[in-house]
Amino acid sequence: MRAVVQRVSQASVTSEGTLTGKIEKGLLVLLGVADGDTDKDLDYIVDKVCGLRIFEDENDKMNLSVKDVGGKILAVSQFTLFGDCRKGKRPAFITAAKPDIAEAYYDKFVKGCEANGLQVECGVFRTHMMVDLTNDGPVTILLDSTKLF
Repeated sequence: MRAVVQRVSQASVTSEGTLTGKIEKGLLVLLGVADGDTDKDLDYIVDKVCGLRIFEDENDKMNLSVKDVGGKILAVSQFTLFGDCRKGKRPAFITAAKPDIAEAYYDKFVKGCEANGLQVECGVFRTHMMVDLTNDGPVTILLDSTKLF
C-alpha cells in the first residue's frame, strides 16, 4: 500500500462535476492499494498517516500530527501510484490491486482514520476526479507499507 501525503492549507475533490470532499488545514492523502496487500499493510499506513508529525509546533519544528492541530484528511484513491514505467513510456499497473479489493481497503483506510478521531472527506472510487489543493510548505511525504521508501 502506498500513500502520497501532502500537508495542505486547503484541498477539495470533485467527481464527475460534483464536489465530494473539501477540507481546510490538514492532509491530502492519495492512496494506492497493491495486489497482495493485507490488513497489516493497512494498519501501517493508517498509523503513519494519523501520527505523521509534519505540522509545526510553537518553535517552528515539525512536531505535531494532523490530529494535534485539529486538521482533517481528504482521502483520494489513486491506483496510478503503482504505475511501473521502468520499461517503455506507458505505465503498467499490474501490481495494483483489483478494483473491488482496492475499494474495500480504501474504505477501511477511511474508517481507520476516523477511528483515530479524525474527520475524513473523500473522493469517489472508480470515477474521474479533479483534485484542487494548496500544498503548505510545500510538504509532501511518500509512504509505502513494504518500506520501499
